[in-house]
Amino acid sequence: MARVVAVCTSQKKGTRKQAIAEGQFKAEHGLVGDAHAGVMPNRQVSLLTMESIDKMRGRGLELNPGDFAENITIEGMSLHTSPIGTRLTIGEGVLLEVTQIGKECHTACAIRRQVGPCIMPEEGVFARVINGGKIRPGDEVSTGERQ
Repeated sequence: MARVVAVCTSQKKGTRKQAIAEGQFKAEHGLVGDAHAGVMPNRQVSLLTMESIDKMRGRGLELNPGDFAENITIEGMSLHTSPIGTRLTIGEGVLLEVTQIGKECHTACAIRRQVGPCIMPEEGVFARVINGGKIRPGDEVSTGERQ
């Protein structure tokens, strides 16, 4: 079973995010209060797996959820191999749709300066919020049909 490890937010773009007890996700907007919310219609929320973070930890780096500026860290699912259009149901009905896998890495971003090579260009997943609601650590994550 896949589950949420952390929900993370920041007030500035390009910085590490801090874990919060729960996040309010708004349809067609993103994580309420996050710097990236409402900015890009197809990249409202970012996700990364603990398995991806653990790869970087294997290089001797001390890393935590949110260090790659992801909003939701999950474990138990290979997100970056999901096709575009995959739907993720999280917790009590939050519905996300995968819109992008990976992204261009900005060489000057604070994350790259702090941790070195980033995994977001290949393993970061971006989604839009179809149905909003609250997400908390421990919530179950399941996949649905592509739309």
